[in-house]
Amino acid sequence: MAAVHGHLADGDGAPLPFQRAVDALSSARVRPEVEIDTTAPPKRLASYAYALEAAVVVDGEELADGRLILLHEPDGHEAWNGTFRLVTLVRADLEPEMAVDPLLPEVSWSWLTGALEARGAEYTEPSGTVSRSSSHYFGGIAERPDATAIEIRASWTPTEGPDGIPAVADHLAAWCDLLCACAGLPPTEGHESQDLPGGVVPMPKRRG
Repeated sequence: MAAVHGHLADGDGAPLPFQRAVDALSSARVRPEVEIDTTAPPKRLASYAYALEAAVVVDGEELADGRLILLHEPDGHEAWNGTFRLVTLVRADLEPEMAVDPLLPEVSWSWLTGALEARGAEYTEPSGTVSRSSSHYFGGIAERPDATAIEIRASWTPTEGPDGIPAVADHLAAWCDLLCACAGLPPTEGHESQDLPGGVVPMPKRRG
């Protein structure tokens, strides 16, 4: 399992609960196929934001990618029902036949909620969309194979602990599980209950 690195300097003016939440992300441990790095957060979603981007890479091939943003409003946000919010975008290419599966949106959404539950990451106020698209190439690029993709956009409020800080490491680990599911990776040996929600089959993935 790979470790996640993240730190917010004490002198940047961010509230202590937000700094501690960001630092807590470093305790998350995820599969070695998941490559994570920090990225510039959006500036208008909340007073404070911290963002990570990740990709699932196997044998040099990127199978899925996404971004996870931790938001914080010290005085709370009515729509969030809390002071923290997690926002994500996940993308992956699929086998063409998967795009016509009528259950694809429901199954994909269940991977997110199932991963959160499997990791014990408590949350409220979930919302999001699952989109699927197909690309067909013509003319000078007609030799390219048809491409089918899925995109999951979601947000949820992580439940805060007694200290006012949510268990964000569990939420990050669950999000990485979602990435691996979208990439079509099977559960790692001995971690079946953690790497994918129980009973969920990973999505077949285009691999070249």
